[in-house]
Amino acid sequence: MNRIKILNTVIDNYSTEETLAIVENAIKNKKQIHHTVVNAGKIVAMQSDLQLRKSVNESDLINADGQAVVWASRILRKPLKERVAGIDLMINLVACAHKNNTKIFFFGAKEEVVKEVVNKYSKAYSPNIIAGYRNGYFKKEEEQEIAKEISKSGASILFVAISSPTKENFLYENKELLSNVNFIMGVGGSFDVVSGKVKRAPLWMQNSGMEWFYRFIQEPKRMWKRYLVGNTKFIFLVLKERLSIT
Repeated sequence: MNRIKILNTVIDNYSTEETLAIVENAIKNKKQIHHTVVNAGKIVAMQSDLQLRKSVNESDLINADGQAVVWASRILRKPLKERVAGIDLMINLVACAHKNNTKIFFFGAKEEVVKEVVNKYSKAYSPNIIAGYRNGYFKKEEEQEIAKEISKSGASILFVAISSPTKENFLYENKELLSNVNFIMGVGGSFDVVSGKVKRAPLWMQNSGMEWFYRFIQEPKRMWKRYLVGNTKFIFLVLKERLSIT
C-alpha cells in the first residue's frame, strides 16, 4: 500500500482514478474493501477520539477528502497526489454499478432524503441497482440487525450517509457482519447533495479549498463550529508538526 501518516492519521496516496480501479477490482473479485475518507475536521477529532482513530486507521482504503489535507501533506513533506472527494467516488460507483449490473444499499440521512436519492438514481439508471435503503436514525442496540439486513440485501456496495464518528464506528464494528458486501463506505452529507437539499460548491471553490465555506454559508448555525473552530485547530496541528520536523 502506498500510504503516508500525518497527524496520527493514515492516508493512501492514490488518485481518484486509481481508487476507482482498486474498488472496481475488489467488487469484481468478490473481496471486501472497507473505505473511509478524512478531512481537516475529522483529523482534528481523531487526536482525542481514540475509537474514531482506530476505526479510520484500520480501514482498508483511506482517502483525503479535503484540499486542506492535501496542502498539509505537502507542508509536512509527505505529498499526496490529489484530493479524492467522497461524493465524486460515490457518483462514479453508482454509474459503475449500473454498468456492471451490481446493487447498492443506501443507508443514512432523513427518510425523505434517502428516498429522493433512491428515486433519482432509479430514474437516472435503473431500479435494478437498488438493493435497499434505510434512514440514518436508529438506536445503538439496533446496529447489528441493520448490518444483517444490509448483508442479506444482495448489495455489492454500501453507502453510509451518517455524521462522524457514528458512520466510521458502525462500519468498523460491523465489518464482519457486512462481509457479503464488497465495498462499504461512509459518505457523510453526500445524500443531502444528491437529493438537492444542499447545493455543492462550484468547481473553482472545490479546487481552491473553499468548499467548506460554501457549505458554511448555507447552514451557518449548524456548521460554524465544525469549520471555523475545527479549521483553526487543524492549522495549529499542522504548524506544530511542521516545526517538529525542521
